[in-house]
Amino acid sequence: MSVIPGAQLHGIAGVHLYGAPAGRLVDITVDGTTVAGVLPHDPARVPAATSDENWLDLHGYTVFPAAADPHAHLDKALSHDLVNPPAGDLDGAIASWVKAADGFTEEDILDRARRAAWLMLAQGTTAVRTHVDVYPSDDSSLSSAAFRGIRALTRLREELAGLMTLQIVALVPAHTPDDQVTALTGGALDAGADLVGGAPHLAGDPLAQTDALLDVAEARGVGCDLHTDEFLAGSSGDRALTVHRYAGRVIGWPADRIRGAGHCCRLSQMDASELADTASSLKDAGIHVIALPATNLYLQGGDGTQGLHERGIAPLTALRDHGVAVAAGGDNIRDPFNPTGRGDPLETASLLVTAAHQTPEQAIDLVTVDARAALGLPPAGPVPGQTADLLCIRAPDTPGHPTAATFLAAAPADRTVISGGRLAAQTTLTTHLPDLRPVG
Repeated sequence: MSVIPGAQLHGIAGVHLYGAPAGRLVDITVDGTTVAGVLPHDPARVPAATSDENWLDLHGYTVFPAAADPHAHLDKALSHDLVNPPAGDLDGAIASWVKAADGFTEEDILDRARRAAWLMLAQGTTAVRTHVDVYPSDDSSLSSAAFRGIRALTRLREELAGLMTLQIVALVPAHTPDDQVTALTGGALDAGADLVGGAPHLAGDPLAQTDALLDVAEARGVGCDLHTDEFLAGSSGDRALTVHRYAGRVIGWPADRIRGAGHCCRLSQMDASELADTASSLKDAGIHVIALPATNLYLQGGDGTQGLHERGIAPLTALRDHGVAVAAGGDNIRDPFNPTGRGDPLETASLLVTAAHQTPEQAIDLVTVDARAALGLPPAGPVPGQTADLLCIRAPDTPGHPTAATFLAAAPADRTVISGGRLAAQTTLTTHLPDLRPVG
């Protein structure tokens, strides 16, 4: 008996736990939104799993903690072919988006964001923090066109309740006039945003805008997630670092108040001494650094200044070694800032291995347990007492027991996603090949 998507589950049978020894199968029981037990596999449970609409038989699957994405832009997602931007850098991507954005209605934004969210959910992401543009305007009323993106994403948040946790960050663009930043950020929170955001390193006065955004967050008692120093040394002029001002301002915040720093590309160009000082500030302030490999590999370092091709990925290993909390996200999905993003956490993890020199195991953690921690959410995974957000992936056909590297390399399409104890998505892929006979 097949389980209907959206149904509450009692359990899953015959699965392998990621990281467990080969051949050790388990059954996972679920109580509401929580993992109740992880038991040695009992074949007697399989009949129940095939006849009970609240059980799944997932023999051949490996269970991971569900993915989370701590930095997305759902309001921009799937807009690349509509905008048709030139290939290029961050400034060019911003310019093409700003030019096109006036033509997008609230319904347009909702439709694309919904498609992208379903894409992410189907591939195993059950929690997303999305930055959403607030458009410059003298009107800060809730009905203002400035907040059409925020309104669209609050509607999507309601649609996805129980299947995907959606956090909304009010992203007031850096080119917004200074006298509008405070009013528009506050208005976005009133319209439904959860967190204060921005890209103050791009502002005319980066430190002043950092202060203005944090003033709003402190006045409203909410967290903050800033685009932070998204540029490389020697190729972006003398832009002021904002990371130290950010850290100094939030060091006294309550421990449970969110503070995220996305991108942090400039950190990748620091020498060991400067990076150690910066990491110390980040650690003391409790800031999560969120690396975004796909977008920053596309947008940074492509000018080949002096023959150099620099990587714009935050230095995760060094930051981790200094005790800084780190995570990673997918950022953009087929928009002017990344024409090729596909919303797959395994794609992000694979890039972390090849371009950020993370081990496959570290890379998987960065897009699952670490990403969820950056969102301020309780732990989730196949552990009794944790939230029943699970990503079950059919093991790839490979000699021997598949490792973390093999899952990243194969990125199997066959996935079952469980969110809050409910069957959120199931994808199966069928491949037809001709019969091949051995020669000789």
